[in-house]
Amino acid sequence: MHTILKSEKKEVTIGFDKPFVIIGEKLNPTGIKKLGQALVERNMDYVKQLAKRQVDWGADVLDVNVGHPQIEEAEVMPLVVEAVQSVVDVPLCIDSNEPKILEAGLNAIKGGKPLVNSVNGEEKQLSAALPIVKARGAAVIGLTIADEGIPPTAEGRLAAAGKIIERATKIGIPIEDIIIDPLVMTVGHDSKAATVTLKSIELIRNEFGVNISLGASNVSFGLPDRHSVNAAMLSIAMLTGATASITDPIKLGGAIRATDLLLGRDPNSMRYLKYFRATEKLREAEAAAK
Repeated sequence: MHTILKSEKKEVTIGFDKPFVIIGEKLNPTGIKKLGQALVERNMDYVKQLAKRQVDWGADVLDVNVGHPQIEEAEVMPLVVEAVQSVVDVPLCIDSNEPKILEAGLNAIKGGKPLVNSVNGEEKQLSAALPIVKARGAAVIGLTIADEGIPPTAEGRLAAAGKIIERATKIGIPIEDIIIDPLVMTVGHDSKAATVTLKSIELIRNEFGVNISLGASNVSFGLPDRHSVNAAMLSIAMLTGATASITDPIKLGGAIRATDLLLGRDPNSMRYLKYFRATEKLREAEAAAK
């Protein structure tokens, strides 16, 4: 099953038989103080810099989140979308669970077919967000959260995924435009958290055949050397059936491209070699600029 995202000129296909899709996570002020300040000041120069750097380092899609307590998000989201589209031509992922902000971001995107991050299995959220996704002709990420919260078992997350898929398809969203996120929790708090996520990926893929995304960096929260833990989680998730991730292309792009190579998704190693040569030049250029 293929999920196709589009910008004005570029098309990205997510699928089990395709290279893993990197959704750049850096356009999110959570944990990036400099970006938060830029959004407060409505200074788009740093936004453009982050967007271009992520695409240079291999991001196929860019997540756009403007969540910050000091700004009016519905006003700032279109400004960020316009700034990003002025410097890169990749599909965008509008990241908010607030209908007003989703609409503002989606309406600012020029043409194409964007991604929405995200809806979940809570009744109130499904009712509010899915019609917006349908009206824009977007694809959507569904988080496996139920009305009672995050299910502790893989079977519970499968059920939450089923509810999202049932509700989305019922209003006319094609099943291929539904991507499920089985949720990654920190192993620092629960040593079995990653195995529940991996089992969820397996169950959801086998039951529904939909594409699967995850935010792998959550797994390492509170641990040292987070990069190694995140890279390991992504590689195992890719083997299990994940097809995309909202992640850091600069830190994890190499591990992702190497895993694609080892899983037979990179004929003659061409994609990996191209990535290696490009990022080697980027490292040299960035080091020289310091």
